[in-house]
Amino acid sequence: MSARFLMLTTFYPPHSFGGDAIGIQRLSRGLVRLGHHVTVVHDTDAYRVLQEGTIPDAPERDDDDGVEVIRLRTGTPMVSTLLTQQLGRPLVNSRRIREILNAGYDVVNFHNVSLIGGPGLFRMANGAVTVYMAHEHWLVCPMHVLWRHGRELCTSKQCVRCTLSYNRPPQLWRYTGYLERELEHIDAVIAMSRFSRDKHREFGLAREMEVLPYFLPDPESEALPSPPGDSPNARPYFFFAGRLERIKGLDDVIPVFRDLPEVDLLIAGDGTHGDTLRRIAAGMPNVRFLGRIAPEQLRRYYGHALALVVPSECYETFGIVLIEAFRQGTPVIARRLGPFPEIVEQSGGGELFTTREELLSALRRLSNDPAHRAGLAASGYRAYGNYWSERVVVPEYLDIVRRAALHRGDTRVAELLSLQEVA
Repeated sequence: MSARFLMLTTFYPPHSFGGDAIGIQRLSRGLVRLGHHVTVVHDTDAYRVLQEGTIPDAPERDDDDGVEVIRLRTGTPMVSTLLTQQLGRPLVNSRRIREILNAGYDVVNFHNVSLIGGPGLFRMANGAVTVYMAHEHWLVCPMHVLWRHGRELCTSKQCVRCTLSYNRPPQLWRYTGYLERELEHIDAVIAMSRFSRDKHREFGLAREMEVLPYFLPDPESEALPSPPGDSPNARPYFFFAGRLERIKGLDDVIPVFRDLPEVDLLIAGDGTHGDTLRRIAAGMPNVRFLGRIAPEQLRRYYGHALALVVPSECYETFGIVLIEAFRQGTPVIARRLGPFPEIVEQSGGGELFTTREELLSALRRLSNDPAHRAGLAASGYRAYGNYWSERVVVPEYLDIVRRAALHRGDTRVAELLSLQEVA
């Protein structure tokens, strides 16, 4: 027997920007592989408003490896998106969303709902077991990332001034208790790391949160994988993969490579901060900007790297690039911030830095000590299989949903998931 899951989110591939959408896709496909029916509803209007350049073409209804995908779109994407952001509820797409929900689902999982319907979606689940996954810090931060005024970590709330500094209109509903009231319709709230759970609590979220990490497909074997294909670079290199934004922290990493002329830094990704980073790297032949790399090519870049450098200066909720590196047998060097210490310490698969000197020392160790690097690589790979693989995390997700169903008295859904787990 199987359950019917509905995923509601603003972004979903190919109309997406970051790792949260890929995480939703992996969870949906994983549930389908276990025999469940999964429908994803997402909003292409928001993507069309925010995306610069070509918009991927995709049908209104689609099949994504067994996942049913419904894409919402209107003829007035700016109006639809702005009204949702300002009112905290769906307006233009309200009728369509209700029609979908009326089809009957056992579980409704809300993800990044900021521009598909906001908190107003939470009461529309039509009797299903409800789950909210906090891929970002949107529940406590209008800008999602706790990066105050676009220049510093948020240590105390200045939300109106901060929102204006991002050239966004303030959301007045955030000051009415509306979000807290609507969250009462959610049976389970999930954080992606212990750090993120604690940060939500610090910024005033009263709800208890479960912790469930992101995951990757299961290991192909217990043995540490060999790097796929030939190295994409003629010299030894460190690797960065992510959006080129100020909060990703490359500004103070690139200059360190002036002291490491014997190795390269390869940077994969694009973003609004790219031109600034290229100016910082001017005259440095050992720093290369690759642009956006296709997902199927990223494994080769991870696999041949000395280490992945993860220097984010903001409070990430997890850090999926770390486990992507572990899967390829690649250690990580991460800033001692947010969830990265939690992941590195749990895995034993990398090193942490705070200062320039710590970063330089870690880069030199990984360059000059093959045995040390090999030990970190083996530990990271084992941890990926033990903590962050599909075979581990999807059952943990189902257990959270089952317990939420029991708490609300829905024994039918709880028994359905229990039977499925046994099978």
